[in-house]
Amino acid sequence: MTDEPTTPEPAGTTPPGANPDEGATALDPTVAPGPEAAERHKDADLPHTPDDKGSEEAVRRKKRDLPLVAVVTGKGKGKSTSSFGMLQRSWARGYRCGVFQFVKGGKWKVGERKAAEALSASGAGGTIEWEIQGKGWTWIQKDMTESEDIAKAGWEEVKRRIAAERYEFLLLDEITYPISWGWIDVEDVIETLAARPGFQHVVLTGRNAHERLVETADLVSEVVNVKHPMAAGIRAQQGIDW
Repeated sequence: MTDEPTTPEPAGTTPPGANPDEGATALDPTVAPGPEAAERHKDADLPHTPDDKGSEEAVRRKKRDLPLVAVVTGKGKGKSTSSFGMLQRSWARGYRCGVFQFVKGGKWKVGERKAAEALSASGAGGTIEWEIQGKGWTWIQKDMTESEDIAKAGWEEVKRRIAAERYEFLLLDEITYPISWGWIDVEDVIETLAARPGFQHVVLTGRNAHERLVETADLVSEVVNVKHPMAAGIRAQQGIDW
């Protein structure tokens, strides 16, 4: 008995059982999805529609929203940059936002902080509070003990603000380093985040994220280094690196 020939699905056809939340996924990833992608997404609760009031709504969040713990790690450039993008989205939705930087010091003038201060003062979205807990870059520091004390004090303040539900979005930038160095107890971090009250998104960034953070987080992204200008002797520069 000969099997009947099967008719191949046309390129761009939605895979059986595809999840609409996974995006406009075609059967062949090398081919752009067809009109069926728009059909799958027509009833999705997406932002920027004419009837979406965003931060003007009395209740800013949607019923589908759940507070997440996210980790952005890896050896590639762009971990903090990615997280600052989420920060801007939360600000645009009227969220109360906080940023704690655990390595960069007060003399390191990052462009993201200047932008965040301008956004927060504009009144067009939510608020952004920015705290710099680190003394400076670790490889040029002479007093590591003081830096350890500052990092620990910063984490204790983070715990107080989480308990007080001060923010709806909290970015702990480069906190993986003091965790890796043993300055901040990873189990304390995990327990604090697991028990956080109310609605609080928390994002943690930095290289070599502890395996326990990766295990317990809701979202984990790894930035891979494919090519970096420093390998060609090009130094960090404003507008790109800070």
